[in-house]
Amino acid sequence: MMLLFYAVYLSATTIIVVIFAVFFSYVLFPLVELTQRWLPKRVPRTVSISLVFLVVLGLAGTAVALFGSQIESEAVALSQKLPTQLNAEDVSNKIPLPGFIEPMRERIMSFVRTQIAAGTDQAVPLAKQFGEGLMHAAGNLIYVVLIPVLSFLLIKQAPEMRREFLSGMASTNKTLWRGIIDDLDVLLSKYVRALLLLSLATLVAYSIAFSLLDVPYALLLAGISALLEFIPFAGPLGAIVITLAIALLSGHEHMLWLAGFFLAYRLFQDYVINPMLMSEGVEVSPLLVIIGLLAGDQLGGVVGIFLSVPVMAAAKIVAVRIMAARAKAKAAALANPPAVPVTVTVTAPDATSPPAPVADTPARLP
Repeated sequence: MMLLFYAVYLSATTIIVVIFAVFFSYVLFPLVELTQRWLPKRVPRTVSISLVFLVVLGLAGTAVALFGSQIESEAVALSQKLPTQLNAEDVSNKIPLPGFIEPMRERIMSFVRTQIAAGTDQAVPLAKQFGEGLMHAAGNLIYVVLIPVLSFLLIKQAPEMRREFLSGMASTNKTLWRGIIDDLDVLLSKYVRALLLLSLATLVAYSIAFSLLDVPYALLLAGISALLEFIPFAGPLGAIVITLAIALLSGHEHMLWLAGFFLAYRLFQDYVINPMLMSEGVEVSPLLVIIGLLAGDQLGGVVGIFLSVPVMAAAKIVAVRIMAARAKAKAAALANPPAVPVTVTVTAPDATSPPAPVADTPARLP
């Protein structure tokens, strides 16, 4: 068992690439099914998959070409202005305070300047670590190419893999595992597509709102918020904190309107859009979600946080299916108990015992 865990630890990068390929497959699989319905039946399934991949990758490349340069320029401008905007004196003067606290501004600002100075000293090594992480990711761009390739193969061979897996099961377990696979398929498809739609909705809504409110670096902040939407709970909150901090440091004049937009949008998304998109499959209590996020952060960092919710939901599905199968087998055993053989013992008469008396019967005349 220890060797197994050690092997998983050594191949963690490969496992992560495969997981992201599976998620990407669930994003594209509905498009493949739709394409197959429209194309003639004589067209091979491989052709349908190839068409979908070409269209999706083409749209992604077009989006990068249209908005990539603007996002890059905003990122460069932010990196150049951020050191000067982090000046403790400037930041403390930009923080609004209620009127009744205004007489205490100097004392409060002194504490804020101290904290900002300490944070600025820590920002340099953090920025260095972040830059090293970006360089490491740039050196592993081969994985970005491998994910679509693996997704293509997974979609193409998924039916065969399912048949081969179930064929190796015993007849008593085949029904159980078929149900587990079906439930996991619904779970992953709903979860991945919901995250994608939530991310796109956040990108569109934030881009429009930031442009209307004249928020600096609008497209960059909207893109960061859309990416952080894939991290449950912590991602959207982190996006709000980052946006408010950058807007405050940049001297944005409509902070209350921006905070009001965040409040209204999160209420609408968390209580309307999110339940509608995740109406099936992903049913995990908020307490377990928080515990899973903390455990995922300790085990795998950002990737662990991203995988915590589907892993907990998958474990719940497997446990529920196994308990239901056991309860069904127990009920069937109680309804049809096995037949108990009955042994009949015949005792031979004792030769020493006198014969049984014969009752006298009256003779009948003919």
